[in-house]
Amino acid sequence: MDSPGFVSKRLFFFLIGNAIILNYISGQNGSSNWALLSTQNLPIPRHECAAVGIGNSLFLLGGRRLNPVESLDLKTATWTSLAAPPFELHHFQAITWKKEIWVIGAFTGPYPHEKPAPDIWIFNPKTNKWRQGPIIPEGRRRGSAGAFVYKKKIYLVSGIIDGHWDGHVPWFDVYNPKTAHWEALPDAPRARDHFHAARVGTKLYLIGGRRSSGKMGQVFQQTVPEVDVFDFKTRKWSVLPPKANLPVPTAGCSSVAIGKHIWVIGGESTTQGLAHAECQVFSTKTLQWQQLPKLHTGRHGTQAVFFPKQVIGAGR
Repeated sequence: MDSPGFVSKRLFFFLIGNAIILNYISGQNGSSNWALLSTQNLPIPRHECAAVGIGNSLFLLGGRRLNPVESLDLKTATWTSLAAPPFELHHFQAITWKKEIWVIGAFTGPYPHEKPAPDIWIFNPKTNKWRQGPIIPEGRRRGSAGAFVYKKKIYLVSGIIDGHWDGHVPWFDVYNPKTAHWEALPDAPRARDHFHAARVGTKLYLIGGRRSSGKMGQVFQQTVPEVDVFDFKTRKWSVLPPKANLPVPTAGCSSVAIGKHIWVIGGESTTQGLAHAECQVFSTKTLQWQQLPKLHTGRHGTQAVFFPKQVIGAGR
């Protein structure tokens, strides 16, 4: 198994929503583990939230209840409370575009019939203000979807229409901020929600998640082990062989691409009562998985962020 995207003594951080921050350390002798990292103050506990990195700061936003945005200065290890969104936004993978934070494919409202936000919402860290962004086409609205930026365009993939109840979809869309044009792309091989999209080079990887179905009494049961890949060169989807399936299938997991590896951290499923603590790392080169040391406490509803030499995430 090739090295999972880090070098000796490189540091990774993983923030979890009860304000514990974990620091992943790889030693020269090959040993590694998670250790606590202290901050000067603590953020608000939250879950089903998101996080992004801009400059030397981590921004924690969204989650159930109406929460303010909070920023962590990585140099001073200090949290600052910023403006709250106009209404509750949760279950989304936040992205950055031109040093602003975009919320696309989010839910609002209570379980189990959360409703997709009809618009993109944008937070400007410099002005500390939210504004309403482009409207999402009515027939393509969903929440708990994967979102990412590639070649100056914003992509949204999969998700579910009716909260945790029904309507999981394999949709794949692209939005061009320059032209304000939406385009529906070929559907993914299968529907999934409660996951994060991860891109490595010219390929998009969909790993983890589930097909939530409160309507069938199976909100947590239908986890998705298969890995689906979209090749931007051929504009076609493929399914990786069974050997590449996620070893411990989870939903609500956090995924982050580092080099040619994808880290899948935490999550939830029916195989255990508590949130998963697994840190599963996938090599897009060898199609093999490696299990890294577990988190001290399992978490789900998080988003991991990769800074140079760091991975930071947020959730419960």
